[in-house]
Amino acid sequence: MKRIICTVSNDLTYDQRMIRICTSLASAGYEVQLVGRELPSSRPIALQSFAQKRLRLLFKSGKFFYLELNLRLFFFLLFSRFDIVYSVDLDTLLPGRAVAALRRKTCVFDAHEYFTEVPELSDRPFTKKVWEMAARLAVPGLRYAITVCDSLANVFHKRYGVHFAVVRNVPLVRQVDALRVRKPDASFILIYQGALNDGRGLEESILAMKMLEGVELWICGEGDLSDKLRDLALKSGVAPQVKFLGKIRPAELAGLTSLADLGLNLLKNKGLNYYYSLANKAFDYIQAGLPSINMAFPEYLRLNQEFDVFYLIEELEPRQIAEAVALLRSDKIRYENMAIRCREAAKTLNWQVESKKLLELFQKIG
Repeated sequence: MKRIICTVSNDLTYDQRMIRICTSLASAGYEVQLVGRELPSSRPIALQSFAQKRLRLLFKSGKFFYLELNLRLFFFLLFSRFDIVYSVDLDTLLPGRAVAALRRKTCVFDAHEYFTEVPELSDRPFTKKVWEMAARLAVPGLRYAITVCDSLANVFHKRYGVHFAVVRNVPLVRQVDALRVRKPDASFILIYQGALNDGRGLEESILAMKMLEGVELWICGEGDLSDKLRDLALKSGVAPQVKFLGKIRPAELAGLTSLADLGLNLLKNKGLNYYYSLANKAFDYIQAGLPSINMAFPEYLRLNQEFDVFYLIEELEPRQIAEAVALLRSDKIRYENMAIRCREAAKTLNWQVESKKLLELFQKIG
């Protein structure tokens, strides 16, 4: 039985993509271990069909965190038994590539994002150059690589000369109840799920609430902007309309999403990582039978041409968001047709279908 060690830089609990990937690999007969890090706020690890391990690190963020993480992963892998190291994102690729080369094992790189183009690096040119150097060292020459959408696969191929297989970040199939019959006086619920970080359209969404009556915004997640966003809701006078629900486990989040009326997946055009993104939340909304508002970026345009499940906006600003919400709330026929198309799209855009691509790649490794 081949042994796979998967490495990430998070604390495992909320990483839905890696939980799905590791479960699929374990079900296919591989011995799988997922390795991340422990945080002071980490919840107990949930029992899965694969092994899990958290590394306790001295540093929690910044350059010393990444240096410590890479060193700890290097020595962990060096003295661990494995046939394949599955390195997720650039921040864990260097130790995976190095140890795999030393021990003549296989390294699989999974680029969940365009790491050197994330908004957090846009105003930090030196740090960005360091990560670009790391990418030039570690990515070229890889035999097996994966990413989440065609746009990123094309960019990476041009930049590094490596073929990237596309395995989209889609959820498991779940049963969707019949279309909701809304009471006339019920609040229209918007939902955002994910990290509360820069460039996610959260400030704009909160300000849009000033133009919307009878509408609630549920924000599921925490992040760098948690305190700032709560303060903005208070100062803008929309705190009663905005519910900060904190971090929610994936199994609970799916049920919560199904109670909402409209999903939000809004990104600022701040770096190519966002411009070429295809976020998992867009698929989570589809699986819940939920129409959503997204940016008119390449991957969402392409997906919408096929399935017509999104309302796309050109500019990330409060008035456009409010107008989109008001339109979908008032045009019940359009909204219900979008919800029906979400149900149809969910039959294709799910992990049971998409995981076949992942398993085909690992079968090639042998």
